[in-house]
Amino acid sequence: MSTEASPTSPPPQEQIEQPPSSSSPANDPASDSDANGSSVATPTATPHTGHSSASLYVGELDPSVTEAMLFELFSTIGSVASIRVCRDAVTRRSLGYSYVNYNNTADGERALEELNYTLIKGRPCRIMWSQRDPALRKTGQGNVFIKNLDTAIDNKALHDTFAAFGNILSCKVAQDEFSNSRGYGFVHYETAEAANNAIKHVNGMLLNEKKVFVGHHIPKKDRQSKFDEMKANFTNVYIKNVDAECTDQEFRDLFEAFGPITSASLARDPESGGSRGFGFVNYHEHKDAYDAVEKLHESDFKGQTLYVSRAQKKHEREEELRKQYEAARVEKASKYQGVNLYIKNLDDDIDDERLRLEFISYGTITSAKVMRDELAREDIEAEEKEGEGGKKRLGKSKGFGFVCFSSPEEASKAVTEMNQRMVNGKPLYVALAQRKDVRKSQVCCELFPLSRVLSDRETDSGIA
Repeated sequence: MSTEASPTSPPPQEQIEQPPSSSSPANDPASDSDANGSSVATPTATPHTGHSSASLYVGELDPSVTEAMLFELFSTIGSVASIRVCRDAVTRRSLGYSYVNYNNTADGERALEELNYTLIKGRPCRIMWSQRDPALRKTGQGNVFIKNLDTAIDNKALHDTFAAFGNILSCKVAQDEFSNSRGYGFVHYETAEAANNAIKHVNGMLLNEKKVFVGHHIPKKDRQSKFDEMKANFTNVYIKNVDAECTDQEFRDLFEAFGPITSASLARDPESGGSRGFGFVNYHEHKDAYDAVEKLHESDFKGQTLYVSRAQKKHEREEELRKQYEAARVEKASKYQGVNLYIKNLDDDIDDERLRLEFISYGTITSAKVMRDELAREDIEAEEKEGEGGKKRLGKSKGFGFVCFSSPEEASKAVTEMNQRMVNGKPLYVALAQRKDVRKSQVCCELFPLSRVLSDRETDSGIA
């Protein structure tokens, strides 16, 4: 019943993906069609208006999965009232989940029992009852977090392990962009009692020879507040740029001057035993750790300028670096907003200097660059042989480039005057440069009317 295809990774998630709230038509599983989805129904079926438990949520779907594919699978269980794959309102791209409505509850129960984790386009689908009450989803009651899972444990294996403790609403192993397990997952039970029972019996047990942690899931906002509290009361200190000749005792003495410590260790190479130039110190009291960071950071020790800060976990460092990169990217984009021009349809003979000369009359140019392909290996070798006195070789022009002015007024004047001007027998296209995400959004908006026309044609063909 499954169709094999190369898997596409679902987005990483903090917790179990739940069906969206039914507060809007776009999220109503009983709705036959709307802005966010479309449905396919059996020719003889009437819309399902019975108990909501005959409505199933089907997640972890490949973007190419259609209503027709799902109908072929789910109709083997019983009479299907309607199927809706939820889609982006603008791009019409699948959001990776759908709703399947049966005409009776018994068929829904059979589908949940027999089709859960069935491969569809190479991905095991995840089926659960559609939760129309958002309060039930948001409380998190009965939601269990499991970590240190063996990578061989998938959604089905996790479900089979925890099903003995109560009725499971949803079960998920978190995956990375390559569909590999991240080593943790979630099980959402119908009752808090079942969750407590699972924690009691499985926490600390071995699954595939690995000791797992099982506990109540803590919402992200609560984890954040706990994390902020931990940061404000840290006792563990990270130190780098430590002199290679520094001994363990010298390292300990340096930091013990600020208060009692529980441990002090320098990282060493396992083979040579030499210092790797960094270490950790843990204090009894937060005040002592804070004083050490304040007074020893960027201080001189054995001719080296020390870096001393609160110790961070790997994921925290990665998140901090990501935020720094994003902030730098936004700052750079805002810096060049309104002054950077995009020029295309350039003749192959135009280089950076010629491009600058074409635009120099409109104001002060801070940079002008024609985008080119990388040099071939033989060209690089030839340039190296010729040395500094040889002619500088350039890669083939890509036909577009950028010119950056010192003010928006200059850039605006250049766009007005230079757009469609003939240069080397070719009309230039000149416009303000845009970030990739902005261009993509504009393209989607331009394609939206077309997608509506295509949707109307599908309706005329019997798919609503």
